[in-house]
Amino acid sequence: MKYLLLIGGEGTGSEESSAEVCGSEDVRAWVDEMTRRGVLLDGELLHPAEDATTLRVRDGQVLLSDGPFAETKEQVGGYNLIECANLDEAVEVAAKHPVARFGMIEVRPVLDPADVPG
Repeated sequence: MKYLLLIGGEGTGSEESSAEVCGSEDVRAWVDEMTRRGVLLDGELLHPAEDATTLRVRDGQVLLSDGPFAETKEQVGGYNLIECANLDEAVEVAAKHPVARFGMIEVRPVLDPADVPG
């Protein structure tokens, strides 16, 4: 089953940027290990949340606002798409990610297209 690891921090401005963190030797080692194990499918860094544009369509009008749609201090800085046998393995993979030691990682199962009605 595929899982999306949403990798984030509290966005206090005091921590390293996503690019700085993910360029670290710890993260490169995690990527190498998960690639070798065959569980890492994809991953990208995101620009800071303040660079986001949120879009809504209401009554046929496209409405744009600056910033993320969620107004929280926790912000997503990147993601990894992994494929694991089950949630236990996904949690084990996420717990080894270096950001888990000071940030947070949300592990979310990816819906199989075969399970989408219609």
